[in-house]
Amino acid sequence: MLSINAGPFALAISHLLLLGALITATLVEARLVRHTRAKKTAVFGLFILGIATARIAFVLTYFAQYSDSPWKALDIRDGGFLVWPGVICALLGGLIIGWRRPEQRRALTFGLSIGLAIWVAGGLILDNYQKRISLPDTTLQTLTGEPVRISDYRGKPVVINIWATWCPPCRREMPVLRDMQLERKDITFLFVNQAESAGTVSDYLSKQQLVLSNSFLDPDGEFARKVGSVALPTTLFYSPDGRLTGSHLGELSRASLTHYLDK
Repeated sequence: MLSINAGPFALAISHLLLLGALITATLVEARLVRHTRAKKTAVFGLFILGIATARIAFVLTYFAQYSDSPWKALDIRDGGFLVWPGVICALLGGLIIGWRRPEQRRALTFGLSIGLAIWVAGGLILDNYQKRISLPDTTLQTLTGEPVRISDYRGKPVVINIWATWCPPCRREMPVLRDMQLERKDITFLFVNQAESAGTVSDYLSKQQLVLSNSFLDPDGEFARKVGSVALPTTLFYSPDGRLTGSHLGELSRASLTHYLDK
């Protein structure tokens, strides 16, 4: 399971884990701070500081990818964050608050420690789970109706984009994936359309002037179910031996895609 539906929204498991850690840390700090002279909590503010730092570090690292459209650096929907600069900045902020407000030190320390422990432990479990997921041995169809087995593409790093023509973020990210497919010949890019006809997909690609190699159909959504994707777009990253190394729910920018490929 890579993502879950929460009413009209879809959440990646990694995002749900982070949210759970934040809520737990905030509740722990709030409970402990009641017994002190401190008048406010700090965990949530430190979380915002960490998120902002992680985003700034990411934009600076991949600034070249934003040079054509600098305003896109403000669009955090691409999931572009560098985790450890954000964590370090948040911890430094916590140290400063603890030094300046001794009465808040115990509550803040417990809150941050428990939140980080949940996030790190959950991340390790999720990473171990992902590494055990192999490239599914699923048979798809080409746009001309010929069968193709996904597992046959082992041997090189594989990026699989699960999409549909009716999905706005899918349409927005498609040129980015197309361009990267043309540039990175060392990586195999596969485009797996969900539950649409060959005519619908072909017409869309033709109208948008998108020339894609390895464009396949998943008529019954079997592939998406096997990989645990419940929302579009979802992009999966596999090692040459077919092991899942990462996944992304939502629209990819050129910068965030480059980041995944760098990893």
